[in-house]
Amino acid sequence: MIDDLSPELLDEWYPALLSTELLDKPVPATLLGKQIVFFRTSAGVHAFKDLCIHRGVPLSLGRVENDELICAYHGWRYDGCGNCVRIPSLPAERAIPDKAKANAYACIERYGLVWVSLGTPKGSEPFFFRNLRQQDNKVVLMGPYELAAAGPRIVENFLDVSHLMFVHEGLLGDSRFPEIPDYRVNEDDQGHLRTDEIVVFQPDADGRGTSMDSHYIYEVYGPFTAALIKSNPDNGERFHLFLMVQPITEQGSRAYMLKARNYDIEAPDDAFIAFQNTLIEQDRVMVENQKPELLPLDLQAELHLKCDRMSIAYRQRLKFWGVTFGTA
Repeated sequence: MIDDLSPELLDEWYPALLSTELLDKPVPATLLGKQIVFFRTSAGVHAFKDLCIHRGVPLSLGRVENDELICAYHGWRYDGCGNCVRIPSLPAERAIPDKAKANAYACIERYGLVWVSLGTPKGSEPFFFRNLRQQDNKVVLMGPYELAAAGPRIVENFLDVSHLMFVHEGLLGDSRFPEIPDYRVNEDDQGHLRTDEIVVFQPDADGRGTSMDSHYIYEVYGPFTAALIKSNPDNGERFHLFLMVQPITEQGSRAYMLKARNYDIEAPDDAFIAFQNTLIEQDRVMVENQKPELLPLDLQAELHLKCDRMSIAYRQRLKFWGVTFGTA
C-alpha cells in the first residue's frame, strides 16, 4: 500500500511519462502501485491522484478545458492546484465545500520527460540534473523500456560490472578477461554512493566499434536512480549514463535513460540509442528471470564477492532507507 512506503520513496522524483505522451488529453500512469493522472494547462504539467473525490471515478476519463480538468461523471472542474472551482449541480449561491479538492502532486517537465513526486520532493528537480548541464555535453533520451522485473533488480543489474563480460560479450566485455580489480564504494553526506574507478576492457565501448580500456565509475542517487560515468583518458571522451526507473508494480517497471556525452556532439543520436536498445534486450533476459523476483536485502540470502561491493552497498542503502517496494 502507498501509505506503507517510506519517505525516501515518496519524496523522490520519478519519470512517469514521455513529454510526447502528454498532449491535450489527461493521461493515466501508475507509480509505486498508485494511480496518477497527468494533464497540461497553459501553466505547464500537473499530476493528481487519479480519483474524483465526489464518486470515485478516475479523473483520467475526463477532459481538459480552459486550463481545468473536468470529471467525466458529474462535470466537477479542478484547477491546476487541485482546487474544485465549479460543481455544476450546486446552486450558484452555495459555496463549494472545502473538502472538494483533488490530491495534487509535485510535477515538472525536463529533458523530454514528465516527472512526479508523491511526497515532499527534496528539491525543485532531481539531484543529478546538475551533471546534465555541463556545456560540453550532448544529452539524449533513451527508452522507455518496459520490463517485467522489480525496480531494485533493474538498478542492481545496471550497477553490476562483472556481468559485462558475459551478458554483453563482444560489446562491453570479453569473457577471456573477466577479472574485476578490487575497488571501494564511498558514501557522501547525502547518502549517495560512488565507486572508485574500475578499468574494464571493452571490444565495442559505445557502438562505434572501438575497443578500449574504459574507466567506469558507478553512482547511486536514490532507490531507483543510478548513473555510470565512462571515460577514456587517452582522448578525453566521457559520458554520463543515467538510469531512472519508474516502479509501476513490485514486479513491473518502466526504465528511462539519459546519456550526456562530450564527443561526437554533431553526430546523429540514432546509433547511440540503437546500441543501448541492444544492451537492454540482453539485460532483459536476466532481470526478467531472476529468482527471487524481489531483491533480497538480507545479505545472507545470496553469495557475494568483492566485485559485488556496489551491489552490497546498494542493498544496504535500500534497507537503511526502509525500501520495501520491490525488495524481500
